Formats: sequence, structure tokens, C-alpha cells
Amino acid sequence: MIFSKTKFEGVFVIELEPIKDERGFFARSWDTKIFQEKNLNSAIVQCNISISNKKGTLRGMHYQTSPYAEVKIIRCTQGSLYDVIIDLRPNSKTFKKWFGIELNPENHKSLYVPEGFAHGHQTLKDETELFYQVSQVYMPKYEGGVRWNDPNFQIKWPIKDPIISEKDSSWKDFQMDKT
Repeated sequence: MIFSKTKFEGVFVIELEPIKDERGFFARSWDTKIFQEKNLNSAIVQCNISISNKKGTLRGMHYQTSPYAEVKIIRCTQGSLYDVIIDLRPNSKTFKKWFGIELNPENHKSLYVPEGFAHGHQTLKDETELFYQVSQVYMPKYEGGVRWNDPNFQIKWPIKDPIISEKDSSWKDFQMDKT
């Protein structure tokens, strides 16, 4: 696995290192020891799959608050998506900044997202599947979110008129007391 730093402290793009032969390839997508050596949270307690049927589906921007704030490792296993995170850590140099990356099975990239970020994605193809590992169990009482088009962040989504749930479209604009 190749870990590439981003401008966001603690956020990494992870690329697989395929070992190829005439049959295809093999690659390691998770190794607790490597994550520990890089001082990254390796306590994965839950794995989730999100399937979106239609191109343009937007899910997010979600997070969990302390004591259930979570690390996420996100990978697209089918289709294609634009993955977005927002830094909600008040003491961070990149506070209220966002980062977006295309994830798909062809580019073999994953995104490691530490605690303190809101996360969401928009599908770029029909029948898109997202697989993600998390460091905490889902606790609805500690769930939070900000609206996908909150003017505080000015995210540039690739598809302007998304398919979005009522819940995700009704998140309030970001306020400091929400994190």
C-alpha cells in the first residue's frame, strides 16, 4: 500500500500495489501492522456498504461526535464516485476546508479520514458501491451533519442537481457548537 499525504493533517490517499500476472492481480487493502507503524488508528470495528442506483446520488455530509467520533477508510468497489471530506477540527490549519477525490475500482485508491471530519460522496455512475471501514459503531445519538451545499464550505460537486435524501438536504448550516 502506498500512503500519500494530503494538505489535511492525518488524511491519506491510499493506493493499492497490485502484484500482477496473467490471471489478474493480488493486492493488500488492509494491514493492521502498517497502519500502526504509521501511527494511524487501526481499530476497525465495523465495515459498511452503500449502494446507489443512480448517477448523481449524493450522501452526506455526516460525522459522529465524541465519544463516538470515527475514523473512516473509504473505497469504491463498483461504479465511480466523488468523495468529499470537510475538516471540522477547530484547531486545525485546514478548519472548514474541504477535499475531494474520485474513487473507482480502476484507480485502486482509498481515502483514510481521521476523526473530526464530515464525509459525503456523489456517484458519477449508476450502480455505484462504496465500501468503508470505521473505527466506531454507528450511534444515532452522536450523529451530526452539515448540508451538502452549505455556503460555509462552497464544495464544488461534479453534478449540480443531485439526488439526495430529505434527511441529508435538511442538515443545518455549520455552526461551531455542532462538533
